[in-house]
Amino acid sequence: MLFRSYKPAPPLSDFIENFWVYDGYESPHLKERIFPSGTFELVFNLRDDELRIYKAAEPDRCTYFSGAIVSGPYHGFFVTDTREEASVMGVHFKPGGAFPFLGILADELADSHLNLESLWGRQACDFREMLAEETSPTRKFRLLERLLLSRLSHSHERHPAVSLALEGLRLNNSRAIVRKLARAAGLSDRRFIDVFRVEVGLKPKLFNRVQRFQRVLQIVHRVPGPDWGELALDHGYFDQSHLIRDFLEFSGFTPADYLHRLSGLRSERMHVKFNHLPQAH
Repeated sequence: MLFRSYKPAPPLSDFIENFWVYDGYESPHLKERIFPSGTFELVFNLRDDELRIYKAAEPDRCTYFSGAIVSGPYHGFFVTDTREEASVMGVHFKPGGAFPFLGILADELADSHLNLESLWGRQACDFREMLAEETSPTRKFRLLERLLLSRLSHSHERHPAVSLALEGLRLNNSRAIVRKLARAAGLSDRRFIDVFRVEVGLKPKLFNRVQRFQRVLQIVHRVPGPDWGELALDHGYFDQSHLIRDFLEFSGFTPADYLHRLSGLRSERMHVKFNHLPQAH
């Protein structure tokens, strides 16, 4: 299996965390659960013009998409079909980074996937075909960089309140941080929430909870036996029970169950992508 990632140059780096590509990915598990990150993703299936998504509320019913999709910011997990993902490429946006490329308000894609063709027309299909024809990851990344630069809106500056909020939420775990940030931006609570949701896709309080879950998940992914009580306090939870409730809401697993499953997969020498968890059924 080949995996490569790439950080694009400015100005794309202001909006995009990285590009990534997987080729030759095979899993004995037919589905993978993907946890919420509060961000957008573009995904291109470079082998087949199809992707399948299962929502948490309908685990036995898949929705069929083309091989070029946009994934909006979810507040819970969804499931993908790995049979369709032997060769895939993607764009992982920074929080609030996708809106200049999409042509619609970010909150219109909350908790949803959409064929990229619905937003970009035939150009989305052309992009997928061009990326599939390139033979090396480096050439794919360079091509994708050029393609996205052509899509970058000239009016792409963030609202200053959103920039302030994203930085403040990154640095502060306080449960009262959202109201403090609204005051700092000189906006009413309602106006602050609306401006943030339009560009990021989620309300600031929910986004803050998802980001906190992500920080915990990163530690749990690395540390086989964390101190849950200490972890809870370090990341702004009331207590360990509060952490467990949020972890269950966002992933569908308790932290202990997640660690048990992760350990079992690693004992099988499986490659487990961060923020994903292969599942047998």
